[in-house]
Amino acid sequence: MAVKNNIRKIRKEKGIKQIKIAEDLQVTRQTFTAIENNKYNPSLELALKIVKYFALQFEEVFKLEEEKNEK
Repeated sequence: MAVKNNIRKIRKEKGIKQIKIAEDLQVTRQTFTAIENNKYNPSLELALKIVKYFALQFEEVFKLEEEKNEK
């Protein structure tokens, strides 16, 4: 199973620059880019901070997807 996120979509809908959210969450822009591109899963602490930052439910930001060959 893979963790996927809707961070880029949510961030763009809210008109937030990537550098702004990265600075607000005290991570590098490169780290935030990797998270948005699903190349890196944030720690639980950072994931909770992201959800709180957007004022959304956890499931609206992150989801667990079953791999195609996992059934």
